[in-house]
Amino acid sequence: MIHEERVSRWLEDNVDGLVAPFQFEMIAGGRSNITYRVHDASGRTVVLRRPPTGHVLATAHDMGREHRIITAVGTTDVPVPRTLGMCNDTSVNEAPFYVMSFVDGVVLDGQAKAAGLSPATRRSLAEDLIDVMVRLHAVDVDAVGLGDLAKRDAYVERQIKRWSTQWANSKQRELPEIDEVERLLRAGVPQQRGTVIAHGDYRLGNCLADVGNGRIAAVLDWELCTLGDPMADIGYLGVYWSDPGTPARRENDPSGLDGFPTYREMVDMYSKKSGRDCGNIGYYVAFSSWRLAVISEGVYARYVHGAMGKQDFDPTPLRRGVELLVEAALSALTSGV
Repeated sequence: MIHEERVSRWLEDNVDGLVAPFQFEMIAGGRSNITYRVHDASGRTVVLRRPPTGHVLATAHDMGREHRIITAVGTTDVPVPRTLGMCNDTSVNEAPFYVMSFVDGVVLDGQAKAAGLSPATRRSLAEDLIDVMVRLHAVDVDAVGLGDLAKRDAYVERQIKRWSTQWANSKQRELPEIDEVERLLRAGVPQQRGTVIAHGDYRLGNCLADVGNGRIAAVLDWELCTLGDPMADIGYLGVYWSDPGTPARRENDPSGLDGFPTYREMVDMYSKKSGRDCGNIGYYVAFSSWRLAVISEGVYARYVHGAMGKQDFDPTPLRRGVELLVEAALSALTSGV
């Protein structure tokens, strides 16, 4: 996935201060954009992001777009890695890629990662997760050059159209429940609560946490970012967030341990700090759960088409996970959260 000789030459020529030879270490990959830690001869470390290989949806992995977003957000008080270079020449590595600074931190992608933290640190991290979201949603999209990133109105309608099309393109079986959720979502679209930079995948597992200070060191994984309704991000958080003492909603989220607030507390914090009414949050949780089900089916489709390679990967939980997400969406629509 890395043509080391060609990429090394590009790094030396295009990223100030890097010294060959380089060592490339994959730190995340297989199901989404692939991330490498790159060490140079002087001891400096940077990060390289490239798209996945194989059968992917056409709009899903635009490196130039992701680079543009992180560069723009990096001019604000939202913590993100600093972009260092963008390569659009596919002769270098068969696909575009970009390079950004390395940020030290812990990815809290499960309860085991947070088990050793104090309840006070867990609380502090959750509060800062909301604070960073509020700051992101307060960014002036025109001032940072993202005013033309996407259409500004009818966010939910546009997203339903996009993801229903993606479902049609990637589904590996008929699932009437997902069609029913789509019908209910279309029938009950709420009024948009403003236009902001919507991250699209905002959760602790997509952040680097400074656990020593109980803060968010950097927000990662901007591939689903667009302009849209701020309620979408806080609703998406509800797909993952587990109340303390309850079974984990998602195994790759650390919430549910003592010290983490309840989801209702997280929503109330966001509402108070942003000044936005978070009524009807159940709709946005349902919308986000349905969208994640479609995305997960796309990952399953990549496995079916052989794009997962020879990885030690059991697709059964992913296939079942799509169904569970749809069930959760129906529950959120009928009973709220």
